[in-house]
Amino acid sequence: MAAQGRQGGRKSNKMTALVVDDNMVNRAIHHRLLDNLGIESEAVGNGKEAVDIHCSGRTFDLILMDMDMPIMNGIEATRKLREMGIRSTIAGVSTRSVEHEIREFIEAGLDDYQEKPLTMTKLISIIHKVKG
Repeated sequence: MAAQGRQGGRKSNKMTALVVDDNMVNRAIHHRLLDNLGIESEAVGNGKEAVDIHCSGRTFDLILMDMDMPIMNGIEATRKLREMGIRSTIAGVSTRSVEHEIREFIEAGLDDYQEKPLTMTKLISIIHKVKG
């Protein structure tokens, strides 16, 4: 059951997620949380890579998007993905607590925003929005 739907980009019945974060530790934590819920995940290191993977035809049920990243930040990437017609649930996950920065991130097209660290409880709350 492990890597079933990943090969060849074929869609399986499993929920899929893309983790977009420049921090390797955060990517590993988010992957582990998703894996514990039976969600297949891939990870990229910045917003441009998230846009590029969608341009290649890949789709995901959920995108966990960091705000502060090099090359293309989460706000720009979220805006671009929405302009491209990407309808995945996008959840912003950041350490930011300044209200206007969070508002700008949400207005870019987020479906949810959670402050880091991402916990199982926070992730389950996001998942309910995907399934809901």
